[in-house]
Amino acid sequence: MSAIFWFRRDLRLQDNQALTACFEAHPDGVAAVYMFIEPDYLTLEGIRQHSLTESIRSLSKDIDGQLHVMSVQSVSEFSQRLVKISTQDQITSVYAMEAFDPKGIQEQIILAKELSSAGIELHLVGSAYAVIPGKVSKPDGGNYRVYTPFYKAWVNLADVLPKKLPDTAKWLTINESKAIPKPTKSSPIKVIAGEDFALRTFERFTERALDQYNDQRNRADLSGTSHLSHALAHGEIHPRTLLATLNDSPAHEVFRKEIAWREFYADVLFNYPHTVDDYYEPRFKKFRYDTGKLADERFAAWCKGETGYPMVDAGMRQLLAEGWMHNRVRMIVASFLVKDLHIEWTKGAAHFENHLSDFDPASNSHGWQWTAGCGTDASPYYRIFNPILQGLKFDPDGNYVRKYIPELRHLEGSAAHEPWEVFDGYSGGYPEQIVDHSEERNESLARLEELKNLNS
Repeated sequence: MSAIFWFRRDLRLQDNQALTACFEAHPDGVAAVYMFIEPDYLTLEGIRQHSLTESIRSLSKDIDGQLHVMSVQSVSEFSQRLVKISTQDQITSVYAMEAFDPKGIQEQIILAKELSSAGIELHLVGSAYAVIPGKVSKPDGGNYRVYTPFYKAWVNLADVLPKKLPDTAKWLTINESKAIPKPTKSSPIKVIAGEDFALRTFERFTERALDQYNDQRNRADLSGTSHLSHALAHGEIHPRTLLATLNDSPAHEVFRKEIAWREFYADVLFNYPHTVDDYYEPRFKKFRYDTGKLADERFAAWCKGETGYPMVDAGMRQLLAEGWMHNRVRMIVASFLVKDLHIEWTKGAAHFENHLSDFDPASNSHGWQWTAGCGTDASPYYRIFNPILQGLKFDPDGNYVRKYIPELRHLEGSAAHEPWEVFDGYSGGYPEQIVDHSEERNESLARLEELKNLNS
């Protein structure tokens, strides 16, 4: 008896625990399917449509074109089509990687119920993480709400043994479409994706920057990061594959901790599913944010990279141009939106969701909440990034700023971070600052005092 394997956010063949388990249980062959929910896809920005499509196209090529893409309007329609196929081909099992985010969990619940009513069992195996969300717990059984103690427990549980697909894996053809939907919107860049590209990216990172990761990862002007966030978000590579190669050097330990941050946020979201778009610290719901015409104008300037703060604007323009942003710069632009412009973090998170090719619901929501001061931070709101000093520290020669802001390319070195200090700093047409950072910092702290008084 054959089985169906449902690819989700695990668009790869190797080190795929669920896929390996499926073939071990069904060596006679497996049919591969992917659920393409059309309404969700159509709402994505062009970079995200192309990113997903290229990942799926690469996977299909890797299995000799035997990926059956089901374009549907809902999860229920997908389950109905699976039931029909299973009945025709006498398939009694569907395998998939287990999801732990709210949307993924809801898909599993719907699918399991409808398949079960037809006598088909849904096997959920493994996860997108080295440690399954919910497994790391305190001695009293509760979940960790702060990263450092979470990491100390996580590192002892992390699975670092990659899973191998059987050499005899046989892909079956079923009576279903193989057509991959085409993007309906243009992308600012040509997207390259897939498992092979992810593995080569990791290999290049290992040779180029891994051994200096602790020193260079925060430098926006250097290629010091792994550039694997897209691959991890789409499941083109598994954290086990990365962890298996690491040693105990300081640089490798910092990279290991960055992997753990991703898993910490997944664990937090699993334990508090409402935080995908709601507050981790509920008292911050009462925080006073700006709304109205001026706030909308400032938000638009932030989105376009026209705030007058070079490091902020370079990051926002990188996002629009590449569908990606350096992690240090993500924190800088997020802090500026919330602490300088006093705009609620949810608006920034939604903008990132629309444009990031590496969008991950847990990392996006809790990365924003950490910076906004309402998330998993031991000393939250007082951290306010100075966008000028951050730029001078993490882009000391101004190369990152000049790359994305042509209006400042006439300025040499660090002068690109402070065009107001140069007599011809604005000759290229760069906008002046829309707010004064020192004033807005004081305003943010004053609003925090307001919140404390409300909760006292």
